[in-house]
Amino acid sequence: MARQPTCGSTSLSDLVLVGIAVSLAMDAFAVAVACSVSLGRVRPRQAFRLSFHFGLFQAIMPLIGWMAGRTVAEAIAAYDHWLVFALLGFVGVRAIRSAMSDEGGSGKPARDPTRGFSLVGLSVATSLDALAVGLSLSFLHVHIFTAVAVIGAVAALATLLGMTVGSRLGLRYGRVAEVTGGVVLILIGLRIVLSHVGIW
Repeated sequence: MARQPTCGSTSLSDLVLVGIAVSLAMDAFAVAVACSVSLGRVRPRQAFRLSFHFGLFQAIMPLIGWMAGRTVAEAIAAYDHWLVFALLGFVGVRAIRSAMSDEGGSGKPARDPTRGFSLVGLSVATSLDALAVGLSLSFLHVHIFTAVAVIGAVAALATLLGMTVGSRLGLRYGRVAEVTGGVVLILIGLRIVLSHVGIW
């Protein structure tokens, strides 16, 4: 006999799952554009690092939410948007300062956001929304490992696409593009805060 959904559960269609994955990947795409703009010429290793970590964190967060249920999501819900704003703002300010400090046009490379704390911070910031999605998935009749695989893969692909777009802008517009990338990161964080308080 086939296993039946638990009482009150709802099946999740493949189309809906892809829609959720694409929605979650939009911030990853925007942040990838901003990061690659600041780098200018993106090396394959940098593209791999950012897309791998964004995809990995986007897959891990809903799994954590699914396993932890309400406890973790409710504990972090009161301030998760401020954490995202702080992380994105920190990396954005660093990018702007890096661009402005190169006043002589020495060609000094921008700080690499695909390394160290910046990489971890951006990975967390772009994937916190997926934690709440994981909580929602725990109430649905869904194969969680299939869901997190799709979410992670879509995020990784969106990141690669964003880096391709951003690197072309960075090569063309140089320091202005780097400053713009930092401002975009800060604005993404601000949008998330405003959306949580019902303004945006």
